[in-house]
Amino acid sequence: MQAAYIEQTGPPEVIKFGDLPRPEPGPGQVQIRTQAVGLNPIDLYIRSGLVAMPMAFPYIIGCDFAGTVEKVGADCTRFRVGDRVWGSNQGLLGRQGVASEYACIDEPWLNATPAALPDTEAAGMALVGITAHLGLFEFGRLQPDELVYVPGGSGGVGSMVIQMAKAAGARVATSAGSPEKVELCKKLGADLALNYKADDVPGRLREFSPDGVDVWYETQREPNLEVSVPLLRKHGRMILMAGRTARPQLPLGAFYPKNCALFGFAMFNATPEQQRRCADDMNQWITEGRLKTIVGRAFPLSAAAAAHRFLEENTLKGAGTLSGKVVLTVGQS
Repeated sequence: MQAAYIEQTGPPEVIKFGDLPRPEPGPGQVQIRTQAVGLNPIDLYIRSGLVAMPMAFPYIIGCDFAGTVEKVGADCTRFRVGDRVWGSNQGLLGRQGVASEYACIDEPWLNATPAALPDTEAAGMALVGITAHLGLFEFGRLQPDELVYVPGGSGGVGSMVIQMAKAAGARVATSAGSPEKVELCKKLGADLALNYKADDVPGRLREFSPDGVDVWYETQREPNLEVSVPLLRKHGRMILMAGRTARPQLPLGAFYPKNCALFGFAMFNATPEQQRRCADDMNQWITEGRLKTIVGRAFPLSAAAAAHRFLEENTLKGAGTLSGKVVLTVGQS
């Protein structure tokens, strides 16, 4: 089978495209014919060696997938040959990735794909959607009518946060870096969408909600807590899920007197059962037309190195040429 893989960590150029043995499913595993693979910053960190994960070389890259069940191993009960499935958390903690024509995946990691959802969108929503859901509901304890603020609302996680918060009956404020991205945030349902390059974001947030923000979903890699913490309301919750090298200052005097809470989490720590609870809501909202994936750029599997380079330029170097997700297409979807 054809696959995108590495034999050592390093820059995008270490990614190779070629033939590897086709894996066969063991007990409790399902073999899928991969149709699409979603790329995420964690893929860049693992490939570069910034995040040390156990891996066996050749290591197939990619953790988000969508495809069709090709074979079912012993002891599998949830899926049958021909079922369309999506999921995440492959290529992590010793598991092989999914940027290949076929992949064998433990059945608990699989979720059914809604009939009307293209595979490119299913793969694109996997990690960012589950991340958004965990942050909003498991850690943020979001309630109807509360106010969520998420910077970068046109990005992968940000676009999911906007839509999920609205689906839960919350109000949403966000910001983006261009008029086009601001308009996209409004189309996704944001009640307040600001241009952080032109607008006074703290001032506008205070005008919009004088009592403050209930859930601040921070997506930026260099968060300014001295600006954001004073904007939390009493019992406000702040979610941190990015910025591995960030060392922000925490203004304690604006934090603890308001009974605020600060939550950090990594999506890949979630169990299959936790992820499935997120996926069930996501599938329902997709079916109801309340959640969609923004695929900003698609590359063929053979161009995986170029896709990594493009994502790196936008997420780590701030190129600003991407809205939504980067996806690798493996087959027709």
